[in-house]
Amino acid sequence: MNAFSISLLLATLGCALVAGITLIFAIVVMPGLKTLGDRGFLEGFKAIDRVIQNNHPVFMIVWLGSALALIAATLFGFGVLQGFDRVLLIAALVLYLSGVQMATVIVNIPLNNQLQAHNLEQFNAAELARAREAFEPRWLRWNVIRTWVAILTTVMLLVLLLRI
Repeated sequence: MNAFSISLLLATLGCALVAGITLIFAIVVMPGLKTLGDRGFLEGFKAIDRVIQNNHPVFMIVWLGSALALIAATLFGFGVLQGFDRVLLIAALVLYLSGVQMATVIVNIPLNNQLQAHNLEQFNAAELARAREAFEPRWLRWNVIRTWVAILTTVMLLVLLLRI
């Protein structure tokens, strides 16, 4: 195996794992938290997010590693791929970086940080409801987008793996 093949396999695995993470948030974590009252929802999400924000090593390897492996695969792919295969790899990179990684940095992380900054102990019921409304719909919408983009990227990379 050469550097391109290894990086493409790692990128495919990483993107698939990220798709799994975002999918689990979409179909298990957030629906579970949704059943809680405003305080429980907000405190529960803050607790989950603190694990991630404390740079959980496996999470960070998967999340950042997927992007780095895909960037490496694309760079190595320029010397190996031509035509449709090269376009497919570049499209996967652009889609993944913009629809998963950048969306996370521009939307989800700022929402997470805003929520982390709240001292929920001092919030009354109305303030808790407003905090949840300011957070939940937008975070959910963008998580669904990230999920579909990560799945589509994974499929594109699998197609490329089957073609080479």
